[in-house]
Amino acid sequence: MKQPGLFITLEGIDGTGKSTQHRLLVQYLRKLGHRLRATREPGGTRVGERIRGILLDLSTKRLAPMAELALIYAARAQHLEEVVRPSLGRGETVVSDRYNDASLAYQGYGRKLGVETVRAFDQIVCGDTQPDLTIVLDLDPRIALARAQGRETRRNSRRGRFEAQGRQFHARVRAGYLAIARQEPSRVKVVRADRPIAEVQAEIRRLVDDFLERESEVGSRGATSR
Repeated sequence: MKQPGLFITLEGIDGTGKSTQHRLLVQYLRKLGHRLRATREPGGTRVGERIRGILLDLSTKRLAPMAELALIYAARAQHLEEVVRPSLGRGETVVSDRYNDASLAYQGYGRKLGVETVRAFDQIVCGDTQPDLTIVLDLDPRIALARAQGRETRRNSRRGRFEAQGRQFHARVRAGYLAIARQEPSRVKVVRADRPIAEVQAEIRRLVDDFLERESEVGSRGATSR
């Protein structure tokens, strides 16, 4: 049975401006009066944030791909238990910076574990808790990695494990995201991220507004039929 809340996710390779767009979308929806839960993956809980630290730390560069996938789904299981499912059950709109499409793209395609391996984890951990709408920010990996490096320089911090994987890895991840979008066009919308922040956000808001309008119409028809 579908949860009463709505689940929106933002995805994309590192350096696409995803976290900035997530923050702006959350602000927009709150101004519209939505009961909102903003969150991120890996993370979103105390346990999840500790696992995130392991996953992003360059000192764990020898982490096996399957171990990486298992850690991500361990964090996701906790996230679902503590945050996502309770929020959806209360009728809130959950907006997450990454969710399970990231595992298909990063581990299934990027790490070459294969889609079926990732989906096996997903069926057990996520089950029917799937996004209603996913926005994929798309950008050439060369530009995205340059952006990510500039961001870390401004913050005076070092790159994370995934940013350090190089262009070929991120090209595979990008291909994974685009493959998901082709397979599920009604749920997954691709937005070009090679534009000014405000222009990208305007398109995201338009897509989200259209989605919310459709959901409202479906809800109204359901209430009428009852």
